Amino acid sequence: MATGLLLLAVFPSTGSALGLIWRMALCGLGFGFFQAPNNRTMMAAAPRARSGAAGGMLSAARLLGQTLGAAAVAILFRAYGAAGSSAALYFAAALALTGALVSVVRLKHTAA
Repeated sequence: MATGLLLLAVFPSTGSALGLIWRMALCGLGFGFFQAPNNRTMMAAAPRARSGAAGGMLSAARLLGQTLGAAAVAILFRAYGAAGSSAALYFAAALALTGALVSVVRLKHTAA
């Protein structure tokens, strides 16, 4: 996902629709490879009797992330004007890369 976001950040405004589509598809593919297994792991870690509460927490966390992300994009647009879209994509790529690194570290600790 981070790679797709970086490619979108450097995508020229005169680029083709096909160039935009494959970059967005790469973002979607990366998101799908993370989101589905992550949700499954979180739901499986909750006791069966608390699965409803776990689903609610998952939804609340997703909404909080969307809200904070939208606020961050608005701040970047206000601070950088037209260049805010590129700044937002770079910021999103940095967050996606950070999440990937945290996941790798977590996997190394559980495997040990």
